[in-house]
Amino acid sequence: MEQSAIGHQLRARRTAAGRTVASVAADAGLSVPYIANLENGRGNPTITALTRLAEALDMKLEVTLVPGEESRQAHTSASQEIPASLVRLGRTARFRQTVTTIAAALGLDAGECSAQLVAALAMLARVMGRELTEPDWWRLLDALLLVAAHPVAS
Repeated sequence: MEQSAIGHQLRARRTAAGRTVASVAADAGLSVPYIANLENGRGNPTITALTRLAEALDMKLEVTLVPGEESRQAHTSASQEIPASLVRLGRTARFRQTVTTIAAALGLDAGECSAQLVAALAMLARVMGRELTEPDWWRLLDALLLVAAHPVAS
């Protein structure tokens, strides 16, 4: 996995958890500039640093070697930017509560559900070709909550 893909993954998980770089840095015992550089695809993280970051984000570091083609596909899906408006939204208590409700309704882990939702919403913004606003994000999340919590009977 390329460094930029690792950085995007770290930022997506941190954003989904509603955490700041400073809070993750404190939990991981790393500096704020170090983590910011990693999130921006700069630096050369050690396995130790990545392990500490993963633990600070309630994750587990797994290192897997894969053939080149799968590696390129993984990079493509992980390389999207998280819009600033979505980062701000991810830090709100309402976002965390909504994600917790969606995850519970679907029988999923809230942290993983949050990370996947943030990545999916970021991709949606890219497809739309414009910056979405907080009300836009809430309309999307409210629709997802409705679908998850109140599925239509088959």
